[in-house]
Amino acid sequence: MLDLLLADGGGTATGLSERLPVTRQAVAKHLGVLDRAGLVHSSPAGRERRYTVDEDRLAHAISQLADVTSAWDRRLNRIKRIAEAIERDRQP
Repeated sequence: MLDLLLADGGGTATGLSERLPVTRQAVAKHLGVLDRAGLVHSSPAGRERRYTVDEDRLAHAISQLADVTSAWDRRLNRIKRIAEAIERDRQP
């Protein structure tokens, strides 16, 4: 959904639902969540609302997710090394 909004420079729930395999209501709910998170902004467009992506907020969210991903990767690699060491110690 964000990709479509970015590619098109914005869109409405109706327009997005025509391009996605979900209902207009599902798209509208998702857009509402994105709006509350500050990742999109909405403005009146006739009987609907037009949504555009806040690219700065999206970039910040991507950066934060990358940091979390890196932290989890380090933790999981540490667990893997510990498990491998335990397995080596068990072998005769």
